[in-house]
Parts: sequence; C-alpha cells; structure tokens
Amino acid sequence: MKLNACTWIGLFLMGLTIQVAKSETTLTTATPRPYPERLQWWADARFGMFIHWGPVSLKGTEISWSRANTNPECPNRGEIPADIYDNLYKDFNPTQFDAVQWVDIAKAAGAKYIVLTAKHCDGFLLWHSKASDYNISQTPFQRDICAELAQAARAQGMRIGWYFSPMDWRDPDFRTERNAAFLNRMQTEVRELLSNYGSIDLLWFDWDGRKPLYDQSQTYPIVKTLQPMIVINNRLDLGPGNNDRQILSPNADYYTPEQSVGMYNDQQPWESCMTTSRRGQWAWGGHQDGVKSLEECLGMLIRCAGGDGNMLLNVGPMPTGEIAPEQANLLKEMGVWMAKYGESIRGTRGGPFKPGDYGVSTRQGKTVYLHICEWTDDALKLPAIPAKVMQSRVLSGGQAEVRQTEAGIQVIVPESDRQPIDTIVALELDRAACDLAAVDVPEPVSLATHAKATASNTYQNRAEFGPEKAVDGHKDTRWATDSGITSAWLELDLGKPVRLSRFVIKQAYPELERVRKFAIEYWHDDRWETCYRGKNPGGIHAARFESVTAQRVRLNITESTDGPTVWEFQLFEE
Repeated sequence: MKLNACTWIGLFLMGLTIQVAKSETTLTTATPRPYPERLQWWADARFGMFIHWGPVSLKGTEISWSRANTNPECPNRGEIPADIYDNLYKDFNPTQFDAVQWVDIAKAAGAKYIVLTAKHCDGFLLWHSKASDYNISQTPFQRDICAELAQAARAQGMRIGWYFSPMDWRDPDFRTERNAAFLNRMQTEVRELLSNYGSIDLLWFDWDGRKPLYDQSQTYPIVKTLQPMIVINNRLDLGPGNNDRQILSPNADYYTPEQSVGMYNDQQPWESCMTTSRRGQWAWGGHQDGVKSLEECLGMLIRCAGGDGNMLLNVGPMPTGEIAPEQANLLKEMGVWMAKYGESIRGTRGGPFKPGDYGVSTRQGKTVYLHICEWTDDALKLPAIPAKVMQSRVLSGGQAEVRQTEAGIQVIVPESDRQPIDTIVALELDRAACDLAAVDVPEPVSLATHAKATASNTYQNRAEFGPEKAVDGHKDTRWATDSGITSAWLELDLGKPVRLSRFVIKQAYPELERVRKFAIEYWHDDRWETCYRGKNPGGIHAARFESVTAQRVRLNITESTDGPTVWEFQLFEE
C-alpha cells in the first residue's frame, strides 16, 4: 500500500522541525486555548494566499536574496550586481496585472485572506510612497498595486494583509550609526501602508537573523493606533539566536514556521508559510520552476489544520502581472477539494487526536473529523477519549464502521471507499469536542528498530548516512547511497528468528521518486527468498505479505534512477 503526500509531509517536514524551549509548546493536559476575538476570523480561515512579487520577477531569481550585498550588516550575497538589480524597476511594466483576477484565484482556491509583499528586503515598494521614490510609481506601469488589490479584495469579501520587511538591504543607513534616519523612513512607510488603503487585516513582518533594530517600542504603537484590529505575526522582534517558532512580544499574535508544517500546538496560534514552487522559490522562477502536486499541497493544508495552525500558500506572479497558469490551476484544484470538504478545515481546531502516521484530526462543535491519509492496517486504532461516539459519516463517500471500547476507538472503512489523498470520517460525539485535551496516537513499534544493519553502499562512507539510520526510529535520519547508484540493498539482522508479515518503507521529497523496483527478501536455507515485490513506492509504502519466520531480512532495491535513500525501514508481525 502506497502512502501519500499527506502522510509523508507530516512525518518528515514535522520530523525535521526544530523544537526550541518556549516555542511550539504542547500541553497534553490542556484543552485548546480560545483565540482572542480579534484573531477569530484568521483562525477560522485556516488558509491564506501569499504573494511574492516585484521587479525581480524579470530575472526569475529569488526576491531580495539574489541582490548582491552592499551592506556588510545584511546577509544577502546574491548573484545580481546591485546596480543592475536596483534598476530593474525601470523595465518593470506588468500590463496584464489584474487585482480582481488575483482575488478570484485566491477565492477559487478556498483561501480567505491574501498577503502581498508590499515591501520586501530589497526595499522596493508596491505602492505610491512619499517616503521613498524607489516605488511602483516610478516604473513604466506606475499604477498603485496595493491600492488596487485592497479595493478588489474588499469588494469580494477577502481579507487583505501586507508583508512588510522592516529591514531594507538597499538603504545605506540601515544598521549603521545613521540607523535613526532609516527608522524614520521605515516608520513613515508603515504609516502610509496602514493609513491610505482602508481597513488592513494583517501585517506580516519578516526577519533576516541579524539585529532587529526597528524601534519596536514605537513601531508597534504606530501599527495598533492606525489599525486597532490588525493581526500581527511574530517576526519584528526576532534576531540572533531566535527562531520563527517563537513569540517574543505581547504585541505579536502568532508564530510562523517557514517551509515546514508546524508541530501540534493548540495553545499558541501559528501559521506555516509554504510555496507552490516545486523547488521552494518564493518569487517567480520561470515555467521550468514547476509546482508541487495537488496531493502535496493538500497534504500541507490538512497537516496544518490538524496541528491547529494555518497555511499561507505562496504564488509568485510573472513579470506580466499574471499568476502563472500552472500555479493558478493548482490553486483551482485545491478549491475543488475545499468546496467538498472545507467544513473539516475551516472554523476547526486541531485534535483531539494528534497528527501521526495515519494523518490528522480536526474538530468543531461536537464533531471530530478524522483525516485518514493512509491505512497501514485494516483499521485505524485511536486511543480512548472521555466522550461517546454517537454516530459517524464518511464525508468523502462510503461507509465507516466505528467500534468504541474502554481501550480506544477503531475505525474501519472498506478499501473501495478509501480516497487516495484523504479519507474523511466525521465522528459525532455526545459532548463538545474542544472540551477534550489532545492525545497522542501511539504508533506500532517496528521489530527492525535498532537491528544490526549493513548495506551495499553508503553515501561517501559518511556515518550520518549509514544503514543503521534507516532503523533508528528517528524521522530525521536516513540511509543514503552515492549518486549514480541504480541498485542497492539494506540488510538487517534481527538477532533471533522473528515472525513477520508486514513492512513499511519511508522516503521523503525530493528522493522519493527515485526507487522504481524493490523486493523484500529473507534468508532461508542458505539463500535469499523473496516474500514481496514492489514498484514505485513513493513517499511511504506499506504492505502485507505471507507470514515468514526469519532473522535476516533484506530490502533489495533492484532499480533506481539515482542513489536511493530510505528514511525508515520497518517490519511488523500482524
């Protein structure tokens, strides 16, 4: 059985997330903390559209970071000379820009708010500014992007927010003894953005890991005086030694994991910012950049909601001003899914069953939505909760059998009724679902964990990619092989003969498409016998085979497009 993107995104993106004290706090005995009234619209939305855009789209390189450094206190070391980058605006003429069309695309996707890079770290402003002449009015296009987008969003009931980079890598006064002059300009820009475009719902600050010299004691009051109901992210305060999963000021409302799904946390609001770009670029990277699959993007959204967070999914418009067809089509496909199953995402809280191999759960009222992204067994086995399941329904079609005992809950859906991305089962309880504390969903212990492991090849003979990493029980380590290898094997000695009937192989993007053919083999009568053959395992592959008893087992990858890598190889007796 092939496990899909919803599952492996959770297993590996979450597994790679750094946990830091006082960030992403998980309290197993607490019920979900209510959102402040000012944040309720944002929390209910669960899904927003991020837009990274500017003159740099003419080059197809990353916004701001591709600009060569002119300030030693800033981290950019881009390949485009500053005198070229800073003059791109003279050729920036996005005549096909249509704010209404952008909002239409966001709305069709099921997103409820838009965040535009009004100012990125390169200092270019997408509005008519008196604080700086490095702005859209000086381009051949001239029109005020922020004004048109704000008007179009409000006309369609879409919430609007600005991304605003407090740092300006182009400004010669920034982080120098003349920083006060920079601050005066920066705060004037903030006033313009929050004064001239009506009600603004959200302000998304960024950071670059260097000193946050932004006069926060005055900048926050400016923001809240001009827009009292605005929602603000956590990044204005972050500096050396911090991470984007921390909230350091009572003025900040939520934290912002970047390019990874946040850990389960129903005590602090959070939002993962992710890209549609296949290679993770924020700004337009050309049609060759490609987009992630529908399965992958829905998996990110489902995982965010199940972790009690939001997803802000980015597009990078083309130099013409249009959102690329491949990005627009992906968002439209997501909207089709949201139109059918949005009740299980919007307005929900994560839990009460925490994310796991199975997928995630969300809850609203007396309903718990089980997002079963994959079945590694005939039944989904969940821990006991202090509530009675009164009835169930399958949102994605078909029937579910739900068995509840003092030991826990089992959910069975016939294979014919399971969906390739997400089988959604709604459980109706006898009490409010948010009155329940979140609980972990135990994962079965692999018989292969910490087994003696050998392999035909290890990447550059480096210990951190050794064969034992595939059976160490950790989601952030892997066995890897050298580039160019098209076949390889991983052998395990279980220490004694063990009865086996099921296996799981876990891979991760971008290597997950490399393995084409493989076999599970066991040593019997002085030779290797095959108990299972498979093809194209994808992110995670789980399957049963006729029960065998063996001490030595081998994952034999017989065909691979390049050096295969395996994050975890598991064996079970079931």
